[in-house]
Amino acid sequence: MLTAIIDYESGNLHSAEKAFQRMALEVGAGSVVVTSDPEVIAGADRIVLPGDGAFPACAAALRASGAFAAMVEAVEVKARPFLGICVGMQLMAREGLEYQPTEGLGWIDGVVERITPDTALKVPHMGWNDLVIDTPHPVLDGVTTGEHAYFVHSYQMRVDTPSQRVAHVDYGGDVTAIVARDNRVGFQFHPEKSAATGLRMIANFLRWAP
Repeated sequence: MLTAIIDYESGNLHSAEKAFQRMALEVGAGSVVVTSDPEVIAGADRIVLPGDGAFPACAAALRASGAFAAMVEAVEVKARPFLGICVGMQLMAREGLEYQPTEGLGWIDGVVERITPDTALKVPHMGWNDLVIDTPHPVLDGVTTGEHAYFVHSYQMRVDTPSQRVAHVDYGGDVTAIVARDNRVGFQFHPEKSAATGLRMIANFLRWAP
């Protein structure tokens, strides 16, 4: 079993790599590798797409790399379990509106737009927030409403199909935290920085057999 964390120059992946390796060892989920090699990605049993930065830059970098076609083959054709993290989750949307309209993967029926709290709360939304579970999902096994996750983002996904929003947080209004559809799931927060709750969700993803 191999989990591929896709490297497309979108940030430092060291902490994510270590967290996934730790939990893969704990649950017997094989090996974890950070890679940009299309052959490795296409042949992986699970795919993780991280992302830090602006939606248009991340989308362009991913599409310019051979990793993009390999990821789509693994996820859409071979139905491998997929996890998007932070901007990696946002890229699952139909479209992103950061700086300019940018096409997403279209895996989730939603649009990524700037967070606009209805109070004096600051943007970016940064720090710990309490998860509110909307829809049961295997990646949330053992996780309950009120557990914390760590967020750093200025844009959020507005999901048009309610069943595809698995969890949200309150930040001057609802902010999407987890989305899912078929063999694909996305976390707006950083599970590798979300203490025991985040590690539990990583372990759940590594055991997930959609």
